[in-house]
Formats: sequence, structure tokens, C-alpha cells
Amino acid sequence: QVQLAESGGGLVQVGDSLRLSCAASGRKINNYAMAWFRQGPGKEREFVAAISWNGISTEYADSVKGRFTIARENAKNTVSLQMGSLKPEDTAIYYCAADQVPPAAGASRFDYEYQLWGQGTQVTVSS
Repeated sequence: QVQLAESGGGLVQVGDSLRLSCAASGRKINNYAMAWFRQGPGKEREFVAAISWNGISTEYADSVKGRFTIARENAKNTVSLQMGSLKPEDTAIYYCAADQVPPAAGASRFDYEYQLWGQGTQVTVSS
């Protein structure tokens, strides 16, 4: 069973950058699509970014496209989310998620596709 642990959250100012990391343990994530979701105060959980098992395919929410970058290092069993030009509306708990997929699969935007979730890391963007 894969366990996911997010880190890197914190309090930043508008326009700052922040890098979140997701470390997987228990087994290799080579055959898992990975994603980041977030849940802001009083909001439903929403998709942020996803990456295919081999890192070739990525998906982004329109709200973060051009500002956030998802990447993975299968050798290190990690996934990252580089966030730039942060806005107050990016304030949320950010969750890492894993979806065990067949080799030809891409990465889903839908949270119900993901079987494994981390505990989340808080990101607060102050104006």
C-alpha cells in the first residue's frame, strides 16, 4: 500500500513562490498517475494538476495554468508542485493523490479516480 505525505506548505505573500512535495512510501509509484487537489476555506475540493505515470502527460486547472508546474521523480518516489505568482485565492489545503493506472493511461482530473490520498499541507497566501 502506498502512503503519501505532503510537505512544503506555509504562509507566503502575494506574488511569492512555493514548492510542495509529496513523498510516497510503501511501494514505488512508477505505475501511478499522480495529482494535486486543493480545498479552500468554505469551498469544495478542486483539481489543481496531474501527471501521468511516466511524466509525459500533464494536466492543469485553468486557474493555475502558467503559474504552477507539476513534476515527478520516480527514482525518488516523489511528486512536486512548483507554485508561482501566488494569489490569495490559492489559499487552501493541498492534497497529493495517486491513481494506479495501466501503462497507456494519462492522468485524470477527477478526484474519484484517485484511490490514495495524503493528509494535506496548508498554503496561505496573504495580501
